[in-house]
Formats: sequence, structure tokens, C-alpha cells
Amino acid sequence: MNERIISGSRNVAIVGPYLSGKTTLLESLLFVTGAISRRGRVVDRNTVGDSAQEARDRQMSVELNAASTEYGGICFTFLDCPGSIEFVQETENALMGVDAAIVVCEPDSNRVLTLAPLFQFLDDWEIPHLVFINKMDRAHDGFAEILQALKTVSSRPLVLHQYPVGQGEQLKGFIDLVTEQAYHYHPGAPANPVPLPASLQAIEQAARAEMLESLADFDDHLLEELLDDINPPEDEIVADLKMELGADLIVPVFIGVAEQDFGVRPLLDALLREAPEPETTAQHRGVGKERSPLAQVLKTYYTPQGGKLSLVRVWQGTITDGMVLNGSRAGGLYRLRGQHTQSLTAANAGEIVAIGRLDAKTGETLSCDPIAQPLPQAEAIPPVYALAIAPEKRSDDVKLSSALSKLLEEDPSLFWQQHGDTHEVILWGQGDIHLQVALDRLRRKYNLPMSTHLPQVPYKETIRKSVVKVHGRYKHQTGGHGQFGDVYLDIQPVARGEGFCFKETIVGGVVPKQYIPGVETGVREYLTHGPLGFPVVDVEVTLKDGSYHNVDSSEQAFRMAARLAMQEGMRQGEPQLLEPIVLLRISIPGEFTSKVLRLVNGRRGQVLGYDAKPNWRGWDEVAAHLPQAEMHNLIVELRSLTLGVGSFQWQFDHLQEVPEKVVERVLCRTGNGEGHNGNGGGNGGGNGGGNGGGNGNRTKHR
Repeated sequence: MNERIISGSRNVAIVGPYLSGKTTLLESLLFVTGAISRRGRVVDRNTVGDSAQEARDRQMSVELNAASTEYGGICFTFLDCPGSIEFVQETENALMGVDAAIVVCEPDSNRVLTLAPLFQFLDDWEIPHLVFINKMDRAHDGFAEILQALKTVSSRPLVLHQYPVGQGEQLKGFIDLVTEQAYHYHPGAPANPVPLPASLQAIEQAARAEMLESLADFDDHLLEELLDDINPPEDEIVADLKMELGADLIVPVFIGVAEQDFGVRPLLDALLREAPEPETTAQHRGVGKERSPLAQVLKTYYTPQGGKLSLVRVWQGTITDGMVLNGSRAGGLYRLRGQHTQSLTAANAGEIVAIGRLDAKTGETLSCDPIAQPLPQAEAIPPVYALAIAPEKRSDDVKLSSALSKLLEEDPSLFWQQHGDTHEVILWGQGDIHLQVALDRLRRKYNLPMSTHLPQVPYKETIRKSVVKVHGRYKHQTGGHGQFGDVYLDIQPVARGEGFCFKETIVGGVVPKQYIPGVETGVREYLTHGPLGFPVVDVEVTLKDGSYHNVDSSEQAFRMAARLAMQEGMRQGEPQLLEPIVLLRISIPGEFTSKVLRLVNGRRGQVLGYDAKPNWRGWDEVAAHLPQAEMHNLIVELRSLTLGVGSFQWQFDHLQEVPEKVVERVLCRTGNGEGHNGNGGGNGGGNGGGNGGGNGNRTKHR
């Protein structure tokens, strides 16, 4: 691809559910525009999109792919976005920088629901979008049925641009409802015009009338023409389509078979005529009037050959190679076509290009000078699935932190932490495939093969009853000075969530003041590993009495005496195991709510209630408490129940006593506990967190 002068640009995202044919559509768009001489196929692992090895191994998109081509004197940059819900952060980040989006879907009314979150995001951000119903040669549902299903998930009116000629394997072509011209498809060539079949004239007239009525809802002049039975001219209809699409008032609908290039040329023509120009998009975002450069990072790549690449949308001004942006010098400017790059000297407002070696993160606003307000970016999606990871070679521990940092730059929906209680490195993401792709990247890019296991649950423990004046004496005689410390402690439980408190009521100097900090240190040290083997919480320890030796006593001796007293006292206090309880907010289509309630109850959850999700037509939001131990694979089962569209957000809420039958299982699995006698499990659920959900409110709030 040689650098050349172009008269304008369009940036278009290709989005849609998994297996809808987005990468195949990109391949067809590049082939039809002459950017490539031969169409690749996903199954052959030779497409421009899905060029990463992780994508080709799975035959699915796992990251954003950019590809530029030219059509009608305009430079089109297409962003092929992943369809799997586990990579939706990539899609949402990309959508923040485009002028329009093509929503690709299959002609299956039963799968239309998978489009609902995508349509919601597009409408929330008022991103112009059109629908391309792909694989029309395999349609089993009638076209009217498919269209009706699509209307249920779009808050904007759908406007038919084309009507199919034929059905399923008998698909022959389409009718352009703007020109009222029929066309027949031909493999490897543009569709040719044919007379409108007499059998379809009435259907075409009805479909065209519906299209014009939808447009007239936003154009009074067109409405007057329709009321006066005036057939509006073609250029007026196109102008209305352009205006209303650009304002995200309507959703035009196209049909085709990307695998055979059917319908791809009309789609390109519509984008050329009707998609908003970059200047319009910039004005809508409140930028573009200044000459100073302003851009935003849409995606970060770490390539084996070229190092770091930042894919950016230039919103205003001109960016040149070597320019300093946010204090970092651009080390190369490129236009992308998959893994192929074309060097540029400059990129103008409205273009999407890659900048090399830029110290910037995905979503960051770039400029030469300080900016008053950064550009809006897609909200970070909270992680819902975790694995504990460790390098297969212990010598690789030092490289892990740096590699993970780069991994998170490429994919901001990942998150990692070194857990303070379990000391595990935990990698969080959006699902099992998401994390497996991340682990593959660690191995391939950074030579860091990892072993994985389920993260440990950060259990805690406390006591049920108070223990008074428990004695701890440490006496150790050596050849010189000995060690002597003697304490009496009161240990009592406190309200859940109050943590640990240390007090002392020493009178008469039986424990000198300089040794009291050693007592507290010894108590705190013991609390890191209680009689059941877990950190102790929610206890109050009071130093009541003791004795000392003028020569042999020391702070270290009193620290040891305190540990001995805690060891004995905690055993006597009837230790009980506590588990973390999280607060879940689950979002699902209303038709699946009853199934989700059963899912929560089946995992020892407590349903707090549910209500309609604000601004989501036909969706519910369920609030529930759930033991963290029951969260692994929750997202997998939830998506299985809801055609992949269910999601949740969670946060730690409180600690709760573990049911007795679960306690025995936990202690056997972990090998913890000091002679546990069966009294540590509580009374079958404590404060409502036991099996079956306790006494939680199951009332439906509507």
C-alpha cells in the first residue's frame, strides 16, 4: 500500500456476535476494493483480520484488527472487532473512535438477543450504525420474522435499505428500496440490474412506503410530500438517510453473503454516500475546531518486530512523525492492514493510524499541549473470572511483573494482583478463553510459560465465646541471660467487621510499659494463622496481668509469651470459619430471570431482590449475596443460561460463618486446622449465608 493523497476518510467498525462473519466481511471489503488480490478464509488461517496466532489457533477474533483501503477516492479504515463477549472491551474501546459501525448478524431470529448489549452501547454513545444481515443464503426464518426480532433489541427504528429476492439457498439478489431497482447476484462480479419481478411489486411498494414513513418522522418536508402522494426524488431520500444515520436516529438494514461478496458493494456505496464524515463525528464529540493536534489511543499492540504500537484516532490537527505527544516522541507513523504497515509522514484529522514507541495507554487523550478536558473513553469492564498463575520456571519470577504490565496495556480488561492473604498472583479477566489467550501471549511473546490453578478462597476465622485470663509464659534459660515473659490475656469476639483491637489494663507495673508493644506484636503475629489455619479477625485482646524478671525479661520474651497465650486461648474460644460474601448485581434479559434466581440459590446464594434494569428495555437486574467460594465458573454458567449476554458486577460485602458441612470440606481440602473438633462450622449459616440462602428477601420489586 503506497502513500498517496486522498480526498477524505471514513472510519468504520465491524461489530457483531461471535460467528456472525465479521472477519469474512472485512476480507470481502478489502477484496472488492482491490486492497488484496485474493480473499482469505478463517478456516484456512490466512485472513488479514485475525492475524495473531492466538486468533488463528482458535479461529476467532481475540483482539482489534485495523485495515485501510480506498474506495471512491475515500480512505476507509475498517476496525474488525471481536465478537465474543469475553473480548467486548476491545470492541467498546474501538467504537469510541469511529464514524459509524456495521452490525453484522446472522439471519436467525433466535440469536438476535445476543445483539442487545451492543445496540445498547451504540445508542448510549449515539454512534451511527447500520445492520448487515449476513449469510442470507442460509436463512431458515422468513425475512419479516428476522426483521421483527431485530426491532426488539434496537431502540432506534430499523429502516430497510434492501429487500431480498429469493429465500435461503434460493437467494438470487435484492431490491434497492431507494431506487426501486432489482439486482441479481453473481459470484466474483457486481450484481446486475434486472426487471422487478411482478410477484414482488406489492411487497416492494409496502417495504418502500414503510422506509419513507420512518424517514418522514424526522423530516417535515418529506412528510408533506407523502401526504400529498408525491414520490420523493432519489437524492432527497439519500440526503435524509445520511442526515438521520449521522444523528443516530435510524438504523439502515442491508443484506448479503460476505463469503461470496454478495451485497458488499452496495454496502460500500451506502457508506460512501450516507456515513457521516469525520468532521461531523468530531463536532458531535465537541472537538475538531482547533488546529492543534488532538488524538486518542484506541488500542495498544506489542509487536515482535516493531515494539509498541498505539492505534489512534486523530480528532483535530495534523500529527507528524517525530512529534512530541504527552511528553513522548512519536517513533514512526503507520497505516495498518492487519500485520502489514505503510509508513506515513503525517496523519490528518479524521484518520486512524498507528504511532510507534509512544508512552501512552489505551483510551488516553494525546496532545502537544496540556488539555483542559480529556476525551471520553469506554468504561472499564470489571473482571469476573480468575486463575492463580505462577511461572513454570522459578527463575522467571523476576520477569513476570514486567510482562503482565505489557499484557494489561494491550488488554485493559485484564487485571492482576498479588493477594495479600493467599500470596498468590491472580490474573482476572472476562472468562476462561480470555485468560487462556492471555496465557498464550505470555508464553509466545515473553517466553513465560505459566502453570495455573483455581485461586484460594481468602477464608478468615474468629471465635464464638470469650476466654478470660488465659495464661502464657515463656521461659528459656541459656548460659548467659535467660528469657522470661509472663502474661494473662482476655480474648473476646467483637461484631463482624470490626477487625482487631488490642488493649491493656496493667496496673502496678506488673508488665513494664516498654514490654507491652512486644505483647501486641506477639498477638498480631499469631492472628495471621489461627487454629483453623486462617487469619483471625473480629477479636479484642486485652492484656490484664503478668510478671517479669529484672534481668531475663525482654520485649522478645513477652512477644513469645503472648503467642503462647493466644494459641491456648483461641482453641478455648470455639474457633469458627468465616468466608467472604460478595454483593452481586446480575444483568439479564427478563425471560431468564427465574433461571438466574435458581442459579444463585443453587450456589448457596441469598437473593436480595430484583427489578427492571434502568434504561434497558426488557432487562432485569438481580441483587444477591453469594459466597466467594461459589463464584468460580459463575460467569460461564450465567452466559450458558442467557445466550451469552448475561453479566454481573461484584464487590466484597462482608464475612459470614461457613455452614458446618462446608467447613469440614474446606479443612480437608486445605489441610488446615489444629485438631478441629467439629465446633468451628457454626450453626448452619450464621447470619443468613447458609445453604438455601437463609432468610433473604425474595420479593420481586417492581
